[in-house]
Amino acid sequence: MTDLPEARFLNRSTPPHVVTLVLIAGLAAMSMSTFLPSLPRMSQEFGTSYDVMQFAVAGYLAVTAVIQLFIGPLADRYGRRVALLICQGIFILASLGCALAPNVEIFMMFRMLQAAVAVGIGLSRAVVRDMYERDQAASMIGYVTMGMALVPMIAPMVGGALDQVLGWRAVFVFLALAGAAILALTWADLGETNRGGGLSFRQQISEYPELLTSRRFWGYVFAAAFTSGSFFAFLGGAPYVATTVFGLSSFWTGLCLGAPAIGYATGNFLSARYTIRKGINWMIRMGGYLACIGLGLAALLTLGGFESAWLFFGACTFVGLGNGLVIPNASAGMLSVRPHLAGTASGLGAAIMVGGGAALSTLAGVLIQKGGGSLPLIAIMLASVFFGLLAVVYVDWREKQLGIGG
Repeated sequence: MTDLPEARFLNRSTPPHVVTLVLIAGLAAMSMSTFLPSLPRMSQEFGTSYDVMQFAVAGYLAVTAVIQLFIGPLADRYGRRVALLICQGIFILASLGCALAPNVEIFMMFRMLQAAVAVGIGLSRAVVRDMYERDQAASMIGYVTMGMALVPMIAPMVGGALDQVLGWRAVFVFLALAGAAILALTWADLGETNRGGGLSFRQQISEYPELLTSRRFWGYVFAAAFTSGSFFAFLGGAPYVATTVFGLSSFWTGLCLGAPAIGYATGNFLSARYTIRKGINWMIRMGGYLACIGLGLAALLTLGGFESAWLFFGACTFVGLGNGLVIPNASAGMLSVRPHLAGTASGLGAAIMVGGGAALSTLAGVLIQKGGGSLPLIAIMLASVFFGLLAVVYVDWREKQLGIGG
C-alpha cells in the first residue's frame, strides 16, 4: 500500500471511501443501460430506424474510447479529483440536453457528450491502484465493481418503468439528478490519491514505449477487451431481441436486461474473495471458461429448437459472471505492469475495451436484424469471450518465460 492517510468519509483531505468509488463508477454504468428499454419507442418518436437509434449505444462507446485515451494522461498529470469533477459536470448538462432534444440529431449530439461520465470507471480503478499493490488492488476493484454491478441490475428496470409511465425523456431527467448527487458526493469525499505530483506530458510520452512494448500489458488488455466485448454486444443487440424476437414490454425488457448484472455481481464477489489466494491469472481463466460454457450450451440448445427468452437471458448471466471474474483482475494486471503509469494504462486499456465494444455493439445491432432470432447475438458473445480466454493463456505463457508468478 502506498503512503496515504486513512480514508474518512466526507473528508476530501483523505482518499475516498469505497462507497464513493462504487457510486462514481456506477453513474457511468447507469448512463450506459438506463435508457435501453426506451430505444424502440425513441425510434418511433423520432421517426427513424432502430439502426440509427442503436448509434446511441455504439457511438457513445466510440466517444468513450477516445476520451479514455486523453483522460488517463490528464489524470496522471493533474490528478484524479479534478478530472472526475469536470466530467461529471459535463454529464449533467448533457443529460438535460438529451431530455429536451427536439430531434434525433440534437439528441445524438448530447448523448455523445454524456460519454464524459464514463471516465469514472477507469479512474475509480486508478484510484484503487494508487492505494494498493497488485493482488490487493484486484481484490478492492472486485469490491468496487461488485457494488457497481447493482446499478445495471436496477437501472434498466428503473428506465423501463419511467418510460412506461412518464415517457423516455423522464429517463434523462433522472440521469441528470443522479449525476448532480454524485457530483456533490465526489466534491465532498474524493481526496486526491495521485501523490506523485504527476508527470509532464513530455515525460509521459517518453515513457510510452515502456508500456506499449510490454506483451503482458497487451495480454491483459485483450483479455479484458474481448470479455467485456461480449457485454457490449449484448447492449447493442439485446433490446431488439427482447422487444422484436420475444415481444417483451418496456418494463420486462428492462428487467431482463439486468440479467448479466446478476452474474457480474457474483463474479466480482468471487474476485474480491479469492483473488489474493488464487492470483489474478487463475481468476481470469476461470471467468473465460465459465462464460464459454454458458454461452456454448445456449448456442447448442437454440440450434436444437429450444429458443426462448428464459434461455437467452439466463445464458447472459454467464456473460456477466465472466466479466465479473475477468475485468477487475485484468484491470489490476494491466495497471500493475508499469505502476507509475497507472492512469495512462487505465485510460489506454479502457479505450481499447470500449472501442472494441463499440464495434461489437454495432455488429450485433446489424446482424440480429438479418434474421436468425437470438442465435447471431449468442454467437458473437461466445466468440468474444473465447478470444479473451486465449489472451490470458498467452499472458500465462509470457510470465513463465519471464519467471513471474501469475
